[in-house]
Amino acid sequence: MAVIGIIGAGQAGSTLARALVAAGHDVVIANSRGPETLAGLVGELGSRARAAHVADAAAAADFAIIAFPYAPGDRLPAEELAGKVVIDINNYMAWRDGSYPEVDLGHKTVHELRQEQLPASKVVKAFTHVQFHERHPLRGQEDELPAVVRLARPAGAADRKALVVSSDFPEAAELVTRLYDDLGFDAVDNSPLSESWRSAPGTPMWSHSVDGQSREELVRNLRNAHRVIG
Repeated sequence: MAVIGIIGAGQAGSTLARALVAAGHDVVIANSRGPETLAGLVGELGSRARAAHVADAAAAADFAIIAFPYAPGDRLPAEELAGKVVIDINNYMAWRDGSYPEVDLGHKTVHELRQEQLPASKVVKAFTHVQFHERHPLRGQEDELPAVVRLARPAGAADRKALVVSSDFPEAAELVTRLYDDLGFDAVDNSPLSESWRSAPGTPMWSHSVDGQSREELVRNLRNAHRVIG
């Protein structure tokens, strides 16, 4: 079983760690404050999880997940992640992250910028339109679960949902496709990274992110996206 490094232990990173451990994966998780601050989370996750410093988590990982927004000045463990698939679960939200002209003008996507930060890695956009918190508004007890758990279904289920994957590397997209399947989702490949704007906030598929969409619905919504140049 592969070891999955998770860099970032906020709501998204910790929720994804829980889902991955529940699916039988081993994780090593890191944040900017040090492994000792993750003792409670690791205790909750059990024997399949451990905490580490960022560089150590990246080095130990067979592939990694970056669970925090892009910023130009990020100091990422590029050497430890060289040659590895790096899953970026970030969305570009100017109100939160600041405005980046390359993205606003349509020259690049935020995930292409992340690839530039990690030139020796294989960056893939994934998990960006499934929520890591409870549903709002709540309709019942099940809605208290984060969507990445609430919407999961076994392979072949009539109501199985699909998630987008985008990468410049086919092998990275294939890895995420298998990971999606492990967690209960189908995959729709929307490669390369230059096309990943089609699954950005504000696009047709985004309005269905709360309760998910089928593979057919997701393909249609991606096709109907129109790029808005700021």
